[in-house]
Parts: sequence; structure tokens; C-alpha cells
Amino acid sequence: MKRLPLAAALAAFFILLVWSVSVRQAVLFLIGLGLGAALAGARFGFTTGWRQLVEQRDPRGVFGQLLLLALAAALAMPLLGTFPELHAALGPPSISLLLGAFVFGLCMQIADGCGSGTLYKAGLGVPLNMGILPLFALGSFLGSVHIDKWLALGQIKPVGLVDAWGTGGALAATLLALAAVGLAVRLWVGPGKPLWDRRWVWGAVVLAGLATLNLVIAGQPWGVVYGFGLWAAKGVQALGLFDAAGNAFWSQAGNAQRLGQSVLLDVTSITNIGLLGGALWVSARKPADAKPLNATQWAIGLAAGFVMGYSSRLAFGCNVGAMFSGISTGSLHGWIWVPMAFAGTLIGLRVRRRFAF
Repeated sequence: MKRLPLAAALAAFFILLVWSVSVRQAVLFLIGLGLGAALAGARFGFTTGWRQLVEQRDPRGVFGQLLLLALAAALAMPLLGTFPELHAALGPPSISLLLGAFVFGLCMQIADGCGSGTLYKAGLGVPLNMGILPLFALGSFLGSVHIDKWLALGQIKPVGLVDAWGTGGALAATLLALAAVGLAVRLWVGPGKPLWDRRWVWGAVVLAGLATLNLVIAGQPWGVVYGFGLWAAKGVQALGLFDAAGNAFWSQAGNAQRLGQSVLLDVTSITNIGLLGGALWVSARKPADAKPLNATQWAIGLAAGFVMGYSSRLAFGCNVGAMFSGISTGSLHGWIWVPMAFAGTLIGLRVRRRFAF
């Protein structure tokens, strides 16, 4: 798509939101556009950064993510401590979290993208991620339908570090933990490896700023997975295949309300739409290169995308909702998510090599 028609379409959608929905949703759409342009323009891939660290001992992607987490925490935690109307991305430590994060980390390497990665690569026109997107949404929906049964296996209440330790204590602990991870990565890759890449650094700075704006305007941290599940839930309900009133997750007041109203009123959906638009904008100038896949690779990749969607709901988010927003807003579940997802990634990389992705 050429940039001029695309710019006209994006501008028209923005005006529609201002006129028919709300100024807030229109601004969140612009934030989503920025997030998508930053992710696609910098090729800021959470999945890629982990893979490069393991396979090439290249720490630049992971150090970019550590910088992103540090900047976002430094911006978000004081806001959360000052304004009680803002909410952290809290999830309950649970068996569901442990299993979901592990499976998600495994599948994201096969699918070559997490939640945000799938979204922006679909916007860039990568065929596998375009095929995965609806399956991810369906998997996320099914995960939400079953989440009460998974939580029944064992959980504790969510732990918010800002509430428990105050802004100063939570921020200090988070920055020290991130520094410890950075030191461990540095020692593992050995001397002589560059730690920083300009592309990852500017991506981290822009993403941290936009995520903070999202927190202030939406009242909640940046997320991706919930929007996917909502889209699939509305589709299945429209086909008469789903009764939300009989489901523990979708019968909750907030979820039931979103299910009954336009997706344009959902803050996660509107930033997801913007993210797609931002990636399309980048694609109009710099299309993505995609290696052709054989039938086996397609089948495995699409299956991984579906399971990734299901496990993301069990894990209370993906690399954005659980890792990024969880850690940067002081949720303990974000710190649990990372090592479990990284362990899954180690298995997922073996699968990638086995099937020559």
C-alpha cells in the first residue's frame, strides 16, 4: 500500500474515532500507531532478542529490552504511587502462570513472534504471522474460557511491589534486578561483544515513552492479548456458538460490558488496531523479507500460533502484558513469567532447528 492512501485511511479512522467514539480513544489510536511504527521500524523483536542471545551470544537485543524495562519502570512506578486511579498489570502467581509462560516461550520461537511481534509482523506483510493472527486470537479466547479451571489448580493473590514496598523500594528493587540480569548476560556472552545497538536503543526509548502515555490516558498498562481474545469472543458470540453468561471469565462485569459494546471502546483493541496501522506505515516504505515456508513449516507454525494464543491467556499476558507491563509496573508475576518463558524458548529453538525455520 502506498503511503499517501494509507495516510488518508489512518487520518479518516482517527477523525471517525474523534467524531463517533471519544477523543481518548482517538489519542490511544495515535499511541498505537507510534508503538507499531517503533516496533516495526526498529525491528524491536522480543522473540528475536532472546534467540540472538542464545544462538549467537549477541546480547544487544536483550540489553535493549533491559533498557526498555528500566525506562518504563522509572516512568510508571512514580505515577502508580501518586495516582491511585492508575492500575498496574497484576497477575496472580499460579500453576497457570508457570505452565502458560513456559509454553508461550516455546511457541513464540516457532511462530517467530510474541503477541506484539505477531501483530506488527502481520502489518509488515509476513505471511506466517498474517496466518497466525486469527489463530492467536482464537487460542486466546479459548484460554480465557478455560482460565477458571486452570486457576483452580492453585494460585495466590497478585503481588504489586509498589503497593508492598512503596515507589522508591519497588523501583530500586526493579532496577537492581535488571542490572543483575544484565551482568549475568554480560558474563555469559564473554568480553568483546557489543552490548548496545542504536536501533534497539531508540526503539526502547520511544516504546517506553509511548507505553507511559498509554498508562496515563488508558488508566492501565499497555497490553495486547486481551484485545485478541475479545475479537474472537465477539465473533464466536455473533455466530451463536458462545454463551458468555455461563462463563466465569466473560460473565465478569468489565468483560461482559466490553463484549456487548463496540471494540472501538476497548483500550487494548484500539491500540492493537493502531499498532497494525503503524506497522503498515513502515511496510509501505520498507517491506519485510520473509523466507518461503514448506507445508510442514506452515502447519507447525500455525499450530504454534494457536497454542501461543491459548497459553498467553493462561500466563496473563505475553512479552508485553506479562513481561514488559508486569515488570515495569511492579507485578511479581512478571518476574515469574520471564524465567519460565525463557526456559520454553530453549526448547522452542530446538524445534526451529529441527524443522529448519
